[in-house]
Amino acid sequence: MLYQTKQTIHALRSRLAYRRYVAQQADSLERLAAVKDIHRGERCFIIGNGPSLKQTDLTRLRHEFTFGLNRIYLLFPELGFTTTYFVSFNRLVLEQFAAEIGNNVPVPKFTSWENHDLTHAIPDFSYLFRHNGVGFYGDVGRGVWGGGTVTYVAMQLAFHMGFQQVILIGVDHSFATQGKANKTITSDSGDPNHFDPRYFGKGIRWQLPDLETSELGYSLARQHYESAGRQIIDATIGGKLQIFAKAAYDTLF
Repeated sequence: MLYQTKQTIHALRSRLAYRRYVAQQADSLERLAAVKDIHRGERCFIIGNGPSLKQTDLTRLRHEFTFGLNRIYLLFPELGFTTTYFVSFNRLVLEQFAAEIGNNVPVPKFTSWENHDLTHAIPDFSYLFRHNGVGFYGDVGRGVWGGGTVTYVAMQLAFHMGFQQVILIGVDHSFATQGKANKTITSDSGDPNHFDPRYFGKGIRWQLPDLETSELGYSLARQHYESAGRQIIDATIGGKLQIFAKAAYDTLF
């Protein structure tokens, strides 16, 4: 009985929070509705930030639809182009780098409604309602689940936009830094876990990965895409993730 009561209270709070989101984020909901199925039948690349990006010829992506995540903008000067879309959900990232994102990411951007106070002055941000309960949301106007990784949020956005095929690169699913999932630490040296040692370099706070939760999310994403006749392919060079069908990156062009 106590458990059922707690669940009822949680569900009620969630519904009330979503109503507040709807009331306060009409502009975001309009933008999200405008991109619903806008890329129906096309393919996109979700670019993770693992070290394998250093072995990946990203210049091939200049004319592809792409989702960049968190500090992907560190690569933009080298590439000479930006990603098509940008997603950052983690509050610690935005607390430390919102200004850099505003100055370096001139594309449509997506984050959690909870981060509005950090990014409201930055143009082109749309805000997503974050659900605490596990799920895959094919219509992100209804919200998203974080799934332990911003990559999972990008998968929900890609589905919402209608992409038929999603290709993962840079999703190494392997970290040199070990510790309890979601624990916040401060780096004391260069970052060995991402494509650039500055990514979460010395003095930067970040949360250790939750690989178990992310695998749950990825499994839900695979089921949802396949049930809709769509596909997620993993073309990460040397990646450790075993949820999705694999493809050699160079064969995709």
